[in-house]
Amino acid sequence: MQDIARFFKVLSDPSRVALLWLLRSRGELCVCDLMQALEIPQSKASRHLATLRHAGLVTDRKQGAWSYYQLRAPDSALVTSQLAALWAVLDTNPEATRHLRRLDAWILAKDHGAACPAQASARCPDAHPKPVKTKRGPR
Repeated sequence: MQDIARFFKVLSDPSRVALLWLLRSRGELCVCDLMQALEIPQSKASRHLATLRHAGLVTDRKQGAWSYYQLRAPDSALVTSQLAALWAVLDTNPEATRHLRRLDAWILAKDHGAACPAQASARCPDAHPKPVKTKRGPR
C-alpha cells in the first residue's frame, strides 16, 4: 500500500507530471532541456527529477557537469496502467503540447549555439560546436 500511495503522491505535482511527459515524448533529456521547456530554475527541475528518480520512474546518468534523465520501464501493472492513462490524457492536453513546443524550440536553438542556462555560458555536450566569433573592428 505504501508504494501505491507514494506513486500517486509523486504524480500530484504538475511539474513532475510535465517532466514525465517530456521524457516520454522525447526520450533522454538534459536538465537544461527540461528547464527551458517548463520555464523553471535548475534547482526546481533537479529537485523534481530527484523525486521521480527515488520513486523509480526515471533513471539518470552524468556526463561531465551535465545530468541526463530518461523514463524507467514500469515495474508493476499499476504503474504501467496508470502511466498509459496519463499519456492518453496528455496527448490532447494543450499545456502538454505547449511544453513540447518550447522543448523543441529550445533544442533547435541549442543546436544553433545557445548556451545551457544551467551552466552559465557552458554548452551542453550534445549540442553542436559553438560558431567561431570573428573579431570586430574598432568601435
